[in-house]
Amino acid sequence: MAPIRLRYRSGMNRAPEPSAATVHRLDRLDALRGVAMLWMTVFHAVFDLNHFGLIGRQNFYIDPFWTVQRLCIVSLFLLCAGCAQAVAHTQDVTWPRFWRRWSRVAGCAALVSLSSWWMFPNSWISFGVLHALALMVLMARGLAGRPAWLLWALALLCLALPQLWSHAWFDSRWTNWIGLVTHKPRTEDYVPLLPWFGVLCIGLAGGRWLLAQRPGWLRGDLPAVLRPVAVLGRWSLSYYMLHQPVLIGLCMAWLMWR
Repeated sequence: MAPIRLRYRSGMNRAPEPSAATVHRLDRLDALRGVAMLWMTVFHAVFDLNHFGLIGRQNFYIDPFWTVQRLCIVSLFLLCAGCAQAVAHTQDVTWPRFWRRWSRVAGCAALVSLSSWWMFPNSWISFGVLHALALMVLMARGLAGRPAWLLWALALLCLALPQLWSHAWFDSRWTNWIGLVTHKPRTEDYVPLLPWFGVLCIGLAGGRWLLAQRPGWLRGDLPAVLRPVAVLGRWSLSYYMLHQPVLIGLCMAWLMWR
């Protein structure tokens, strides 16, 4: 089925904004996002158990077993976010709908900063994955209709630049979000613009190619076992905000009752 295209018109003839029913979901993309959520949950569960001393000591900051997993989880999130922007561009999702979604992400990012400052005052999160999504999705919205070669070139530039140049000016709490740091800042989550916007651009360019050349890869039916995972992917922001309080609460209950 061809995507429904809704465009703004001037004056009283403005087309209605697409509802949740008219903006088509792509179950396979939702399922992929759901897989990232489940993987993240396992990662954070072990992180919390380690933080409360309930398991043998793990180093999540330098142990490749954990750092590589974090790299993969964040990459999967951003690839899905880029692909979702390609879908939104194809379906002509309006700016008001975009801003509502964006404001929820930005608000949740601010809440993450406040809660992490309370729990980790010396390593609170000033630019984690939600902060990155708020900025990068806004940038991707403006780039969604640009030529594919430009998106791939921008992705390559974003990935390469932090490997080629850095400066101490970018090391402060208020500038490290750019990513050209000389050393990784002390924070519980760090997803800077560079190189990570390159990953989102790959998702954006790749999503456009899939929608044009292999639409069945995104629109195909899911096996029954994966449908709950797709539902989780549709509610990823709510789940993201709730999963850590639940995990931390379970760890604290374990400490109280063991």
